Amino acid sequence: QKVKDSMRVLLPVLLNKSHDSYDKIRAILLYIFSTNGTTQENLDKLIQNVQIESDSDMIRNWKYLDVPVISSFVAPQHKYPRRDRSKEETFQLSRWTPVIKDVMQDAIENKLDSKDWPYCSRCPPTWNGSGAV
Repeated sequence: QKVKDSMRVLLPVLLNKSHDSYDKIRAILLYIFSTNGTTQENLDKLIQNVQIESDSDMIRNWKYLDVPVISSFVAPQHKYPRRDRSKEETFQLSRWTPVIKDVMQDAIENKLDSKDWPYCSRCPPTWNGSGAV
């Protein structure tokens, strides 16, 4: 059963004096993982109210493992443009085509954008194939 308001469930546990600070850090990390990050304000308030300022690096250092501790509203990553496959004949159960198929087809046809794929762009026009290996 999914918890609708996890902070309402989490706060009494965090404010309970009988729980160890490491257990509180674990609870905060579970909250951060479940919400895919939190705001800087919210994290600061949690750390201050729970009184774990000395151990706050245990939470903040997860960013070095690419865990979104602080959620930021950054522009979405560039998505690769998909090919129109609506006219292709598909099987009954396989309607989805992976992105790598589009990338590989564009690579074969030399249609990859050199900005997004600098190492996969076509050879320079002066290249004659006799380069040293």
